[in-house]
Amino acid sequence: MTVIRLVLVDDDPLVRAGLVLMLGGAEDVEIVGEAADGGEVEELVDRTRPHVVLMDIRMPGVDGLTATERLRGREEAPQVVVLTTFHADEQVLRALRAGAAGFVLKDTPPAEILAAVRRVAAGDPVLSPTVTRQLMEHAAGSALDTRRSGARSRMAVLNEREREVAVEVGRGSANAEIAVGLFMSVATVKAHVSRILAKLGLNNRVQIALLAYDAGLLEEDGH
Repeated sequence: MTVIRLVLVDDDPLVRAGLVLMLGGAEDVEIVGEAADGGEVEELVDRTRPHVVLMDIRMPGVDGLTATERLRGREEAPQVVVLTTFHADEQVLRALRAGAAGFVLKDTPPAEILAAVRRVAAGDPVLSPTVTRQLMEHAAGSALDTRRSGARSRMAVLNEREREVAVEVGRGSANAEIAVGLFMSVATVKAHVSRILAKLGLNNRVQIALLAYDAGLLEEDGH
């Protein structure tokens, strides 16, 4: 059994204590560190080498967004799951664009928070297609035209097959579903996803989904 090394970051000691109670009893999770401010995270990560960081988005010192951007810009960065009190929040969306693998609400049942930690540790995003779409719709507006132009320029480096896979990722399809829909093996899908991430300079499927949305590819796909 692989034990997931987890760091908790929240300025509220009661929240951290609650998370320790909720998650510390799982056999496959070890809480290796806690921090009360985003400014403490990099040193803590260097010292404890976690697989996942559960990160509060709002803290009075260095906030979770800034801490996420710093972490995800590093080599061998841990996965980040953002903790928030809001479903569709601009700060959450910015954290996802910066490389967070997903978010969970602070009032989420313990079993679901634990499931989210396990999923991101396994390399899977924790956002459902519905939640992803809600976030992207929240971001739509006056800035969309500017983002669309930039996103389409970035997506132009993909070949046709990679573009098709990116659209399916944007729709929230799992690798097995993409394989069936595009008549390829799961291994080939994984290879395409890896190439898409490398070509676009991204580090997870959530970022692919957001970029595909910004480029208008999901609209063109009829969804």
